[in-house]
Amino acid sequence: MRVLFDRGTLVLAEIETPAQIPPQFMFDNRVDRWRTPAYRYRAVIEYLVQHKIPYQDNARQYQELTCESRLSYEPHPYQQQAMQTWQASKFRGVIELPTGAGKSYVGQMAIELTRRSTLVVVPTIDLLHQWYSLLASSFGSESVGIIGGGYYEVNLLTVTTYQSAVNTMDRLGNRWGLLIFDECHHLPGEMYSHAAQMAIAPYRLALTATIERPDGRHVLLEDLIGPLVYRQGIKELAGDYLAEYEIKKTTVHLTKEEKVEYGAALEERNRFLEANHLSLGGLDGWRLFVIKSAQSQEGRRAMLAYHAAKKIALGTESKLRALEAILKEHYRDRVLIFTQDNDMAYTVSQEFLIPCITHQTDVKERRAILEAFSQGTYRFLVTSKALNEGVNVPEANVAVILSGSGSIREHVQRLGRILRRKQGKQAILYEIVAKGTVEEYQSKRRSQHDAYQ
Repeated sequence: MRVLFDRGTLVLAEIETPAQIPPQFMFDNRVDRWRTPAYRYRAVIEYLVQHKIPYQDNARQYQELTCESRLSYEPHPYQQQAMQTWQASKFRGVIELPTGAGKSYVGQMAIELTRRSTLVVVPTIDLLHQWYSLLASSFGSESVGIIGGGYYEVNLLTVTTYQSAVNTMDRLGNRWGLLIFDECHHLPGEMYSHAAQMAIAPYRLALTATIERPDGRHVLLEDLIGPLVYRQGIKELAGDYLAEYEIKKTTVHLTKEEKVEYGAALEERNRFLEANHLSLGGLDGWRLFVIKSAQSQEGRRAMLAYHAAKKIALGTESKLRALEAILKEHYRDRVLIFTQDNDMAYTVSQEFLIPCITHQTDVKERRAILEAFSQGTYRFLVTSKALNEGVNVPEANVAVILSGSGSIREHVQRLGRILRRKQGKQAILYEIVAKGTVEEYQSKRRSQHDAYQ
């Protein structure tokens, strides 16, 4: 019997008897063959070996690595423990470490340990370049390829984006023995999960600072990658391996005019919700509100009112004055200012003459701004959500949450941007919240993490 890789799946050929067929396979009437998703490869091979069924493996095309690492550091104890637990879990599983704790080096350790051709999957172009630089420095640029960002270079060690992995894994899913998914909370999405399902890699490592997803789909990681094998939090590592930090919350008040506008907008929205027996609680509540609001003029007015109230709460004038006070106090520091939307980011940029990065900023300008910030040419930088993850700004020691969502992950990621350890560094996270608005609830919700307790 032969095991073949076929467009992101495994198929069987030359079956001598039905008793030989592993239980992972189902019969595909379209091609008259037995088929299973490619990520079942390890279970299939283990079944064939265990039951002493003769087979020929024509699916595997991954190789053993012959290149040696040129850069070796003494790993921290928690990095060693993470690798030991991952190895004990048969080289499969999820490792959760805070931003700045050296997840990339853990990935390098996994490559050195398994010595198999490896694909690293990342969510952003910035992380694509960071991983390429790390692997090229460690193993030599001649061994490292890139798929994505205008490149298509398949090599023993390859870095790609989640989107590119989905687009190419049906053809290349048998080329790598180890998969590393960075920021793996993206993986369980309905589309991105195919990147893991269409690959045969028997060794799998997922890295993240916050594994949980609001939709609960993070539970799929155990099937796609393996169990959560190691976890360390910000509080456990702060001081010894991450910067010491302090959380400061500032409460501001709406102006009289803003209170009137905010109240009127909420009243408009709530009338529609009550009339249609809707609630904004949970994912379904918001989804139903979006659907229902698109079906009538009253609904469209209610949605506009919702956004008007949100804009007032997130962008009240008093927040700008609170931000001004913080910037005056920290004029010698490197300060990152986070907003919920682009409009507020641009307002801050214009008001205080601060460079701004959003998802609309082109690649060259973004890189120039980040380099100037790292060198100290710019001391302040404002962004919406573009720097939440996948950006290395170790010089930053102050963060200001001017506005944000209720997401715990987003809040932890923003804190992580200022926690990279540096001699004598004391990080401070400011959160500015408008009193008497929905932002109070969002602030309470997003702070439900032990790093903020």
